[in-house]
Amino acid sequence: MTTAAEKIASNTLGTQTPAKTVFTVEEIRELLPHRYPFALVDRIIDYVPGEKAVGLKNVTINEPFFPGHIPQRPLMPGVLIVESMAQVGGVILTLLPNMKGKFFAFAGIDKTRFRRPVVPGDQLIMTVELLSFKMNRIAKMQGSASVDGQLAVQAEMMFSVLD
Repeated sequence: MTTAAEKIASNTLGTQTPAKTVFTVEEIRELLPHRYPFALVDRIIDYVPGEKAVGLKNVTINEPFFPGHIPQRPLMPGVLIVESMAQVGGVILTLLPNMKGKFFAFAGIDKTRFRRPVVPGDQLIMTVELLSFKMNRIAKMQGSASVDGQLAVQAEMMFSVLD
């Protein structure tokens, strides 16, 4: 039986159909291995195959990190915002040709800037673009995350296929 992720990756349903551009949380779970509490993307709201994806994370007070970060002023940890962007990048990478079932690990991060806090009630919109993919092993991506149109974080991220 063909899964939704396999149909998305192959985009072959017997006829030429336009590429899927929106992914539900269930479809994201078929593509990425992350699970609670580290599944940090609720939906992909735009996807251009091999180029970019835009993901959404609804930040709620019920997140497991808020009781300890920071109790009097809950802030989403910057490393988890970057991890959210990396997971959006993972969607792009796992849908590249011949990458089904591959796991891409974070290999590096550069030019990271935190511009505004992310707090409960925010809706984090993450845009990630594939800059390069070399030897079917090493990827470089540019990511940004915003809330209400305001830039919260930007970073360049490197990924490597783990065998």
